Amino acid sequence: MKTIFENSVGSYTQQGDYLLPNLTLSDENKSQIGVWGIRHRRYLKSNHRILYYNLLTSCKLNNYLADVDKRAKNLFEQTVKSLVEQEQVTEKLKAENMMLWVQKMNNIRNRATEIVNEQVIYR
Repeated sequence: MKTIFENSVGSYTQQGDYLLPNLTLSDENKSQIGVWGIRHRRYLKSNHRILYYNLLTSCKLNNYLADVDKRAKNLFEQTVKSLVEQEQVTEKLKAENMMLWVQKMNNIRNRATEIVNEQVIYR
């Protein structure tokens, strides 16, 4: 007599005295996940385990993280561009005083990273 699992899609493999179901995950779209997606995955895994495991078991985690990564990259680029314009960090400053330009750009990038972390990653 076949089980419901065997009738629908599956089969079993015997391991010692146990019958274990042959489970496979569906082929999920393997999107590239960048640094923002990896940070968000780490945050979900440690702080929102139920959501993390629901996405993982429904094979939606990779696509979800790719979307978060894309939104975070866009926000980061827009924030850096906006702060550069506000603080008038130009190519002229780069040519005249490169160390000051590097300091200002590092400061802007660090602030933009904090903004993205707050608004996208750790929410």
